[in-house]
Amino acid sequence: MNAIYPAIFTETNDKKNPILVYIPDINGMTEGKDIADAIAMAKDYICNSLFDKKDSEMPAARRIDEIDLKESPFFDNGKSFASLVDVDLNAFRLREKSKSVRRNITLPQWLDDMATIAKLNVSAITQIALKKELGIA
Repeated sequence: MNAIYPAIFTETNDKKNPILVYIPDINGMTEGKDIADAIAMAKDYICNSLFDKKDSEMPAARRIDEIDLKESPFFDNGKSFASLVDVDLNAFRLREKSKSVRRNITLPQWLDDMATIAKLNVSAITQIALKKELGIA
């Protein structure tokens, strides 16, 4: 799932992390050493915040023209501007959690026998069923 959230970036005089970021629709805060790093950190924050949510549970994102820069807790720390941050949650989920884990499931013997005869990949079928049940594309 792709999503776009507005973020408020505040440029400060801090030498270490001069860009402070507030993502109002998920009440998130992060920072970066420059604009590119701040955007990357905002994407990472959004993806981690929404990682285990179903598509139907995603917080609504406001339009950028509905964002008031004064919403940011960093507003008084420097010059602020709003920008949109896009994320690809499916790609993030694949990248962050692509390591397979072993999970035992219980099946009736007859069903396991039929799956073996049909040369079905029970793990793959289970993954498909779980994604459907969880509402993950």
